Amino acid sequence: MKLCWLDVRAGGAAVGAIIEEAVHQRVDGIVADDPAALAGLPPTVRKILFPQGRPLPEDLGGADIVIVDQAEHGSTAELAARFPGVEFGRFVEIVDAATLEVANQAARTEKWSVLLFRDPTKIPLEIVLAAAARAEGSVITVAADPEEAEIIFGVLEHGSDGVMMAPKAVGDATRLKAAAEDAPAPLNLVELEITGISHVGMGERACVDTCSYFRQDEGILVGSHSKGMILCVSETHPLPYMPTRPFRVNAGAIMSYTLSTQGRTNYLSELTAGSKVLAVDVKGNTRAVTVGRVKIESRPLLSVDAMAPGGTTVNLILQDDWHVRVLGPGGAVLNSTELKPGDVVLGYLPTEDRHVGYPIDEFCREQ
Repeated sequence: MKLCWLDVRAGGAAVGAIIEEAVHQRVDGIVADDPAALAGLPPTVRKILFPQGRPLPEDLGGADIVIVDQAEHGSTAELAARFPGVEFGRFVEIVDAATLEVANQAARTEKWSVLLFRDPTKIPLEIVLAAAARAEGSVITVAADPEEAEIIFGVLEHGSDGVMMAPKAVGDATRLKAAAEDAPAPLNLVELEITGISHVGMGERACVDTCSYFRQDEGILVGSHSKGMILCVSETHPLPYMPTRPFRVNAGAIMSYTLSTQGRTNYLSELTAGSKVLAVDVKGNTRAVTVGRVKIESRPLLSVDAMAPGGTTVNLILQDDWHVRVLGPGGAVLNSTELKPGDVVLGYLPTEDRHVGYPIDEFCREQ
């Protein structure tokens, strides 16, 4: 999990509620410029003193980490010797090539580096992260809002070790924690036995084109019911009459469910450019991918019925065409039109019912 530091130095009328929310969300650190503001925080949150533009107090209170500007407060090594038991980090504001090199040096040598990039480009951050790739310290980057934090966490695929953000309102701490989530948790896939195949006539099906390459053992989970889905493979495998499209899953009829992030489902019909879906491999490993577009076209449709070992029934309606495929155990690629009773495919059985995509414990029958 990436580190989330909430900067409350600006104060404000809602600061008490913001700190309460941050503690509840298990934000990693609260940043203040006065030791008194850190008093009373529970031991579950790091107390971070950052007296930017102010003298360093003689008494650091209960601060766990102190972030200093070396020009104002002296070197972190000298301060660590003066205040044993307190961790020190260095603040660097990056405005040009010279300060970028200072940031590179800090990221390579300091236990904590807090970096503020004045220009909107993320290229300087990429350079710092590359320079500090083998360093043991942590790089904390200042973000303006949760949206920028999500971008910072993805720079060079690894991202900054953490983000420091000044909240504007209650709710920002929750959004920051959501942005910091690591890859979604793996899923427990099950083997489903095909029980029936039928041609169901014309309808609209959706091809989900993402902004990422799929691997050959990846696809997305799709199903007619929220409690049962089948793993539809991406178009990474060669076809005799058309080139591969490794960013695409020919996913199914438009009313079908697919899994999104944070435990949500979406109908295929409501996915648009910028939506998130879960890419899932045959071992159940998952990652969030961004949708680039969804192609909805009228095609003949095929209904696939399957059953889980415990008796749960699963249905998937796909385009009725040989090149539309699903995944079986071990990554076997199965043409949907050649499926027959007794064949085994991979699927997933969510346990919760759904209300507008959110999991909910209530009675709901789908048939």
